[in-house]
Amino acid sequence: MRSICVLVSGAGTTLQAVIDAIGSGKLDARISKVIADRKCMAIDRATKAGISTVVVKRGNDFQSELMREMESSDADFFLLAGFLSILEPAIIQRFRNRIINTHPSLLPCFGGKGFYGMKVHEAVIKSGSKFSGCTVHFVTEEIDGGPIILQRAIQVDDVDTPETLENKIHAIEHSAVLQALNIVISGRYRIDGKRVIAP
Repeated sequence: MRSICVLVSGAGTTLQAVIDAIGSGKLDARISKVIADRKCMAIDRATKAGISTVVVKRGNDFQSELMREMESSDADFFLLAGFLSILEPAIIQRFRNRIINTHPSLLPCFGGKGFYGMKVHEAVIKSGSKFSGCTVHFVTEEIDGGPIILQRAIQVDDVDTPETLENKIHAIEHSAVLQALNIVISGRYRIDGKRVIAP
């Protein structure tokens, strides 16, 4: 059975979705460890589910300690589930094509440096785009530029605000993450440049 290490910083709703999917048999995997960069509700969720947890506080040795905790998790894949710290290139290189992230837009649009959280939705609304969505991708040194595993699209209505658009995308993110995890866990995929090709 493949194992996942989940990196968190906040409420842990995506983590909970993964825990629930494993519990219901919709995801054939186990969570080996949950790593947080601060005390947060996600740690409480993991503890309640009987999952090993660790808090790596941000400081001078943060990246090296994070690397050690990721290595000791013995995980096949790493899921960034609302993880707010930036990973250094050394970590990305060590776990090449094993770190998975979600972004609240249809990459490569509205991605890269400066595009995070509500800033993404504000930019989408301002652009006049009629569609947005979420992207699940592998992490590379290029911010939001890794191979795309899958995307989900939603319509941007004329009455939408950044807040309503954020809510729409939140509603589809969890199922997108679970589908992406099923793809990578199956091993039935190949990476072709910026794309992940799955049957």
